[in-house]
Amino acid sequence: MSITHRIPAATGYSVATILLAGGKGTRLADLTASEAKPAVHFAGRNRIVDFTMANCVRSGLDRMIVATQFAPRTLHDHLPARWGGHFRDGGLVLADGQGAYEGTADAVRRNWDAVEASGASHVLVLAADHVYQMDYRPMIEAHVRSGAAVTLAADVVDQAQASGFGVMHVNREGRIVSFLEKPANPPSIPDEPGRSLVSMGIYVFDTAWLRQAMMDGDGMDFGHDVVPLAVQAGDAMSYRLPAGAAGHSYWRDVGTLQALRHAQMDFLRDAPAQLPFPSAVSDWYLGHGSIAMPGATVSPRARLVRCIVAPGCHIPADLVVGEDPPEDARWFRQGGDTLLITPAMLRRRDALRPRPTHVAAGIRRHA
Repeated sequence: MSITHRIPAATGYSVATILLAGGKGTRLADLTASEAKPAVHFAGRNRIVDFTMANCVRSGLDRMIVATQFAPRTLHDHLPARWGGHFRDGGLVLADGQGAYEGTADAVRRNWDAVEASGASHVLVLAADHVYQMDYRPMIEAHVRSGAAVTLAADVVDQAQASGFGVMHVNREGRIVSFLEKPANPPSIPDEPGRSLVSMGIYVFDTAWLRQAMMDGDGMDFGHDVVPLAVQAGDAMSYRLPAGAAGHSYWRDVGTLQALRHAQMDFLRDAPAQLPFPSAVSDWYLGHGSIAMPGATVSPRARLVRCIVAPGCHIPADLVVGEDPPEDARWFRQGGDTLLITPAMLRRRDALRPRPTHVAAGIRRHA
């Protein structure tokens, strides 16, 4: 099994690509009760994982191993169907951990034979559960030029929000001086007060260095265990996500209900052009800051404010959600300023709050 992406021979290096797609995404509550976070729908029939897959195609990567674990069935069906044609025959390999992966680094360790068989000089490790656009080639090339053990992709967030991420303190050359996982008091960027540099969960490793780190240690996680080894040795670099077509960088960790809804609101202006698989805004946006996932039916006479409507929901004409917090709290799950509506929640509401039955006209279906 080969997972090597061969850069043109003049560059003298090759890259093994591993996509980590086994996350459960517990902060997305009911949406990930039986579905992996990367498989959650985003802006119509797109799934979160599609952003990373589109980046790989954009970067010319045609061989990849995908490490799945929690509820892998949807990804195992979706990835070959939607993306298989962009990879060489046998180039898209799905490796189900079946509960064995104990962290990001452990997932790579357990697939290390494939890395060794590839003969790759470098290893590109990608996360499958973020929303962003990126060409990985400039980052890989910057890493090779630096001669570092590892390079971390980074984006800028407000310092007040950085405590939810792995935060880098870097010098003016981009070398990482310290790496802090979810610190209470995150450092700011030199000469950029009020802003912090955070890890995007994307790594380029020197294969020989990573092999040694895997052999010498038993760390399970890159952020907690492996990256700090390179930082302590002064051998870790950062790579800031470049500005996109809109003139600024865009990267979102959509790990909460609020973040998932807000990110889709961001795409109201730039979609469908910025989506991996463009779809009309009317296919998924309900108005009033609410979105419907594929498989939901919504009466146009319902009023939903700042809601996510899960697949399988049938929203009747008389339903009002998002205007009466105490009433909403009785039936629906709240995440920040966002309410999640699922079929189970609607069934419970119907059972405990009887109402006259009637046929709602003009049901709006979301395919």
